This record gives sequence, structure tokens and C-alpha cells, in this order.
Amino acid sequence: MLRTLTPELLDSLPPDHPDAVHSRRDLRLINRVMGNHRWFAHTLPPLLRTGERTLELGAGTGELTTRLAAGGASVDGLDFIPRPPGLAAAHLWHVSDLRTFTGYEGYAAVIANLILHHLTDAELGALGARLARSTRLILASEPHRSRRSQRLFAFFAPFFRANRVTLHDAHVSIAAGFCDDELPRALGLDHAQWDCRSSAGLFGSYRMIALRRP
Repeated sequence: MLRTLTPELLDSLPPDHPDAVHSRRDLRLINRVMGNHRWFAHTLPPLLRTGERTLELGAGTGELTTRLAAGGASVDGLDFIPRPPGLAAAHLWHVSDLRTFTGYEGYAAVIANLILHHLTDAELGALGARLARSTRLILASEPHRSRRSQRLFAFFAPFFRANRVTLHDAHVSIAAGFCDDELPRALGLDHAQWDCRSSAGLFGSYRMIALRRP
């Protein structure tokens, strides 16, 4: 399957639209099934050094940020949308486009959960160049682009009553996802400078760990 990017319906809806509310609920279930938050909570802390701060790209409702903080990590969020109500004051919240954000130098670690597949290869290359200036660790969990992932979602969607937005956006997301070493290559991470590991999970996830070499 060639990687193809198609606009997602959720991005065009007001946050309080009933379909948007339902789709965000579906997304929380999808994250749970894929084990994305568990993976970040297990993977990130051992790789951080004392005093290092982490930035979550596309932090949305702040749920992952909050979970990682409960495990002892210092995590801030970046998203288009305003700061989520109830997010602890210890977390900075940057309202910005991740493609033009100018504060990456303040973060040793950057994490991305189901957000990088929205970017073109050119945009990923530009982001990778920004991160390479100061970031030491990049973790990403994205859709695994495969026919198996498409079939898996089509099978499970009726069980959690996915709405029309989710049904469309999930297939679009998978088609825009990654396989093999595509993501580190798109980010332009030089293997002489970065130790990059990519893997596919059982329930449609694509995981990347990129650690700058000493």
C-alpha cells in the first residue's frame, strides 16, 4: 500500500459537534485497544534523564500528558486547541502548529501519538530537521499502514459503534500511516547519529523509538 494523505472529517468539525464528540470518544477506545498510552507510559520514563522535559505533539485533551506525569515525567503539551480544563498547572500548554513551533530547543524528548501521519513527507522532513537541533529522544505511535490494519478496524468498529466520522477517518489514517523504517527516514534521522527502532504492534500500531547516539 502506497502512503496516501486524505483530509480527515474530524478536522473540519467544530469541537462541540455531536459527531466530533462521538468520534473523540471512539478515539479514546481505539487508543485503549492499540495500547498506545500504556506503551508511552512503559517506554518513556526509563529513557529520560533527570530534569529533562518532554513535549507531546497534538496533545488534544491532555490525557496522555496527565498519565505520563503521574509516572513522574515532566510533560508539556502542544496543540491547535486551547489548554484543556483541569490540566495541572505544572504542565505548560503551547497553542501552536507543530510545523511552525519555535520552542523545540527547550525539550530533550518529544512524543507523538497518532499525529505524525497527518504530515506529508516534506513536512516530516522539516520537523525532523527542527528536532535534530536539540532533541535527544523521539517516541511515536502511529497507524501501521497495512491491509491487515484496515481489516482489523473494519471488524472491530461495529462492536464499539463507531460513528461515520470515525469510520472514515480511521481508514484514512491507516492509509497515511507508516511501515518498516519509513518514519525515521521521512524525519531525516541519520543512522550515524540516531539509534532508530521501528516495530508493528498486534492491534494496528506502528511504534518508533529514536535515541540520539552519544
